Amino acid sequence: MSGDVSSLDRDELARLSKEFSDTGHVVEPYTRLLNLYAELVELQQMINSEDESLRRMAQEERKTALENIAACEHDIVGALLPKDSAEKAGAILEIRAGTGGDEASLFCGDLLHMYERYAQLRGWKWNIMSMTRDGDQIKEVVIRVSGRGVFGVLMFESGVHRVQRVPATETQGRTHTSTATVAVLPQATDVHIEIKDTDLRIDVFRASGKGGQHVNTTDSAVRITHMPTGIVVENQQERSQLQNRERALQVLRARMYERERQKLDSERRASRNKLIGSGDRSEKCRTYNYAQSRVTDHRINFSVYDIENVLNGTTLQVLIDQLRMQHDLDELAHM
Repeated sequence: MSGDVSSLDRDELARLSKEFSDTGHVVEPYTRLLNLYAELVELQQMINSEDESLRRMAQEERKTALENIAACEHDIVGALLPKDSAEKAGAILEIRAGTGGDEASLFCGDLLHMYERYAQLRGWKWNIMSMTRDGDQIKEVVIRVSGRGVFGVLMFESGVHRVQRVPATETQGRTHTSTATVAVLPQATDVHIEIKDTDLRIDVFRASGKGGQHVNTTDSAVRITHMPTGIVVENQQERSQLQNRERALQVLRARMYERERQKLDSERRASRNKLIGSGDRSEKCRTYNYAQSRVTDHRINFSVYDIENVLNGTTLQVLIDQLRMQHDLDELAHM
């Protein structure tokens, strides 16, 4: 294609602009990878140098360059994989105390703090929608987390989180095991309501009731039946048949929106139950072990020995990155 875009119509220009935008996330890491390869060639030449200090420096930099190349290659693989459109959306984050009594409620609060701090570090908007307490203890909390790509980042956090620690009320120093469940659901942007003319049966009839001679002698009232759902709407408030038709369509659209919203809520509840399991101790996706300062994600058998910084949100990204990497590799293996 030539550089002249003046001959393109608006739709074609919009299509090309979107295509360019969609490929940008691939072009950037690919360009970075080419630069890293060029840097690696230069470092290899330095390693072959007779200058010993230059060789040592080049060998150290080569290690870093190889690590950067591996990370960049992973970024490219992730960018090439098809993404669920929901990953670009915000998320509804639900945290509930599981088994373990008061200690489970305390752990629920710890997870709430971890995710809130992580959201702050990412620059996301954090809005608590509801919270259930028993005294000072949190039993359940639902948060709306808004920002670009929130769901895509947090989607792997769903499941049963298990904590192993000695509670402050434990007098004999015994370690207790408690759980909390986390469910991450994508925010619905807009419920798309499509009403086809072919799905509508529109009847007109003479309006009844007060309104003067004009209302009673003309077919101004409108009844609209949406054939696929059986929803029927009537309107005869206006003298104009056109106005009554428009009002009836507005009511129909609102009723269909509510129908779709309820359907979406039902699907979310089913998805939530699938995500979090029963909350039993035997079901776990991640363990937080205080005695060993260890956080282990059992889905990928990966551990971080830095529990304090995981729970304050600063190193949670390490676990998220590892989960994303494994997910991308699995997706690639099934392509």
